[in-house]
Amino acid sequence: MSGLGLRGLHRLAERNLATLRTELGRFPRQVSGYALEHLLPERRFNLARALVGSEGTLAVVLSATVRLVTPPPARALVVLGYQDACAAADAVPTLLKHQLLTLEGLDQALTDIVTRAETRRTIDTLPRAQAWLFAEFGGQDGELPKLTEEFTTTAGRTAGFTGYEVVTDPVRARQLWRIREDGAGLATRTPDGAEAWPGWEDAAVPPAQLGSYLRQFTELLSRHELRGPVYGHFGEGCLHVRIDFDFTTEHGTAVFRAFVTEAAELVAAHGGSLSGEHGDGQARSELLPLMYGPEVIALFEQFKGVWDPDNGLNPGMIVEPLPLDGNLRVSPHRTPLPLATVFPFPADDGDFAKATRRCVGVGKCRSATPRGDVMCPSYRVTLDEKDSTRGRARLLYEMTQGEVITDGWRSAEVRDALDLCLSCKGCSVDCPVEVDMATYKSEFLHHHYRRRLRPASHYSMGWLPLLSRLAARMPRLVNGLITSRLAPLVKRLGGIAAEREVPRFTERTFLTWFRTRTPEGDGHRGPVMLWVDSFNNHFTPEVLKAGVAVLEHAGYRVQVPDGTQCCGLTWITTGQLGMARRIARRTAAALAPAAREGVPVVGLEPSCTAALRTDLPELLDGDPDARALSQSTLTLAELLLHHTEGWQPPRIDADSISQTHCHQHATSGFSADSTLLEAMGVDNSVLNSGCCGLAGNFGFERGHYEVSVAAGEQVLLPAVRAAGPDTLVLADGFSCRTQIAQQTERSGTHLAELIARALREQS
Repeated sequence: MSGLGLRGLHRLAERNLATLRTELGRFPRQVSGYALEHLLPERRFNLARALVGSEGTLAVVLSATVRLVTPPPARALVVLGYQDACAAADAVPTLLKHQLLTLEGLDQALTDIVTRAETRRTIDTLPRAQAWLFAEFGGQDGELPKLTEEFTTTAGRTAGFTGYEVVTDPVRARQLWRIREDGAGLATRTPDGAEAWPGWEDAAVPPAQLGSYLRQFTELLSRHELRGPVYGHFGEGCLHVRIDFDFTTEHGTAVFRAFVTEAAELVAAHGGSLSGEHGDGQARSELLPLMYGPEVIALFEQFKGVWDPDNGLNPGMIVEPLPLDGNLRVSPHRTPLPLATVFPFPADDGDFAKATRRCVGVGKCRSATPRGDVMCPSYRVTLDEKDSTRGRARLLYEMTQGEVITDGWRSAEVRDALDLCLSCKGCSVDCPVEVDMATYKSEFLHHHYRRRLRPASHYSMGWLPLLSRLAARMPRLVNGLITSRLAPLVKRLGGIAAEREVPRFTERTFLTWFRTRTPEGDGHRGPVMLWVDSFNNHFTPEVLKAGVAVLEHAGYRVQVPDGTQCCGLTWITTGQLGMARRIARRTAAALAPAAREGVPVVGLEPSCTAALRTDLPELLDGDPDARALSQSTLTLAELLLHHTEGWQPPRIDADSISQTHCHQHATSGFSADSTLLEAMGVDNSVLNSGCCGLAGNFGFERGHYEVSVAAGEQVLLPAVRAAGPDTLVLADGFSCRTQIAQQTERSGTHLAELIARALREQS
């Protein structure tokens, strides 16, 4: 900015001191418009603060220096229960007399939409109420008991109070905060699955006005026949809400405009701000005259003119605003591309565009390191937005609209953005709105390469189960070839990374061994169907043999499916969905009779077990055989722990670290395994490692090696190398064990192998 511009800003402030002091900066969450109060002399004409929140309308920030705040040495969380959200809001002014770090609020409408099983269990432990306030204290350990006792005494005197819990355990506190996180993401859907929108996302009023505002706001929703769970920063008077506007019809769009206009009038009547956090944007800039008088609007225009006289920076926001109902993301005037899909996307009414719209940009997928979750391994390596779940979802949505990306399924831009997706399925459970990028990628690849030549890896690894059956006829010849001087050529022809070692085929498959053996044990518990996956059958049959030994010791009569069955996962991940459906239908038909008779189907390979549970019923939408198979499929730990009454596992005095397979994380979780290991006496530490990085075909494909290894190097591989020689390394996934074996000097052990070895030693 020139000296002339600075002088102009000084004059603007000097000539409007009364207006700046009385109309702006009335309470901390007054975010709407420009923060011109920072130009006042008593605020030292702070241009940086005046620039904050200007939504890119004044300048482009290339770098910034931030001042970090030291967190308190100890924290305590107090959860207060109230009869309803309005009662909780009424209590806020009284509670703010205490020294709090934060005071957050949420109601039962928000907790009702949470689906994650672990979070639902935490919700059940909240104080009995219809709404809750989360108050956090910070300070020295010795100070917190007195602070929380005084606070709960005050809370007990407020109207509508129902109970409280004081939490000092950081694990418990984290579980409770997860309710807010999950609910905030899932608020994009109502309990019945309808879409909800942030058209009135973060309005704020002075905390003393919060109860009155919330009551009238609730009445306004009801009058327009709209719904939206309320949550947010109650201590600062800032509420978040996503509302089920219907943007697909002219009437619904008109209701949206009428509602937000009346809501703006309501906020202004309570001395509040149209935005208390995220800025005005196009959704609220047109409404600023309802909050500010003409003289303030004129000051905003002058301020914009000094910084951006040509109106080139984000025009139409704050100053000379665009209509609030223009450029809507979903509109009755916009016709998306007609994109038929193979997967049914039932939660989104079969609408692929609606599925991609699940992402609302919360950005949880942009974590730089694993924290007990998996999402998103490629972003953690590249730190590039295009490689995040959010970036891919937004690009896929643009593809469905046909405006920016005009070639639909054939888009090279979308193909390239999906290239580094590991299909780990972590986002399907870690994303608050359950964006399932692995499924989206499979769907896209299916259409993108339909009737076209595919990458070589789609043939070599997508068809691996069938190729493995051919290799089983001459394993020595095949192994000799992949370890000979011709190996580089074989890899290149197969689209395999030159740096990767191709696993060797076993000379005798598990099925060959099983069908010639004599069963052991009396089988008094009845039959169990052992799922024979292609990876363990052809590469590590000792895992399946160990599974047989454990199951027979537990009293089961082990059976295997007739013929050679496959879950179709390799075809699914490479987007060959036509072939995948044929294989899935054949497998479901083969196993359904046993499943309907109550025979458990036990999988030892987590990716295949997850496919039987989720991918097959989705791929064969509505197929009763697939549904029966899904309901009967268990992990080994689940069968032994929950369905094998009286069986005692062997005692193993050992330390271990374990890597949870991504697909198991996304479907069944690791809790059954942890409980079983504890019962065996194993002191196990579950690594917060995220994805191992190999992820089936991903880590073998040419061009993915560096990202694959880098993902493993974040936590898993260093932890394995640092483990003591007597510490067991547990990994049920074939990919996980392969990554460990190829990148460290250790090898991974399957849970079945661990138990079987202990049984042999004790016999």
